[in-house]
Amino acid sequence: MESDGQTRPVRWLELSVACDSEAVEPVSELLARYGYNGGVAIEPPIIPGEDGPEYRYDPARPVTVRTYLALDESTEEIRARIEQGLWLLGMIRPVGPLQVQQIEEEDWANAWKQYYTIQRIGAHLVIVPSWLEYQPLPDDLVIRLDPGMAFGTGLHPTTQLCLIALEQYVKPGMQALDLGCGSGILAIAAAHLGAATILALDTDPIAVEATRANAALNDVADRVMVAEGSLGRGAAFGHWLHTEADAVPSSADSSALLPVALPSGAPPYFDLVVANIIARVLAAVAPDVAIVLRSGGLLISSGIIADREAEVVAAYAAAGLAPVSRRQEGDWVALVYRKP
Repeated sequence: MESDGQTRPVRWLELSVACDSEAVEPVSELLARYGYNGGVAIEPPIIPGEDGPEYRYDPARPVTVRTYLALDESTEEIRARIEQGLWLLGMIRPVGPLQVQQIEEEDWANAWKQYYTIQRIGAHLVIVPSWLEYQPLPDDLVIRLDPGMAFGTGLHPTTQLCLIALEQYVKPGMQALDLGCGSGILAIAAAHLGAATILALDTDPIAVEATRANAALNDVADRVMVAEGSLGRGAAFGHWLHTEADAVPSSADSSALLPVALPSGAPPYFDLVVANIIARVLAAVAPDVAIVLRSGGLLISSGIIADREAEVVAAYAAAGLAPVSRRQEGDWVALVYRKP
């Protein structure tokens, strides 16, 4: 993660908690509320492949969510608030105790890197952390990634589901929108798969910075345009990890469907929209997605816990979108819909 220009303290606390997959969303919200720059790292349990850098998700084991706190006079109070929040969440879903580890400044910059590995996803996509070496096979499409503290690393099942769908549905020359771009992994994948132009949006400035850096790292900055913002109703949520209310905004100004300051050359309509965000936001922005999709355009969406799938399906139907395919990994669902 890049420096924000502020003086950083010498010591940090790494906070981690193990929880079941259905608790990942609220635990992430809680840790992001207090963590440095709102960043969280989600580490799902993986089973290494026998032949090379292939991993699969183990739904029987808990997911680990991590964040980092600057060690100062307010740390103990913040830690107590987090522990209280975890206790309350533990009354609803299985949530483990808060684990705390002190990290020195020289270790902090690289502490999160140990949780990322080379991964092969789908037939051709290979996610390679920027600090690791990898010799690609002839048909590999390599995405080099420096996620920092931005969401979206390829480890989480929802990211993998979106990548598999992108590999199936992206066609050369498409104009695409990555809504909630996080680290930029999906926008970069779309570019490698042949999309001509990708607009990557996120309401989190850290994610915007990470996407720009990763697009440059993968030599696709000329095709991946990045801006801070969302579609109309999505803007009402702010950054989804910081959203307190579960209500869906009732209306949106149609003039605010896209950010005011779009990058030069950004398309107003898209052949494909990919959105790896949470169910309530997907449901909220469904009418706006339908507006910016061209006729015949596709929506690839994930971040949907199975228990809330019906909410998203109903919103898509109300927006006039038609189902194309569904895929599930553990408790997580990805949906592909088409605009008639």
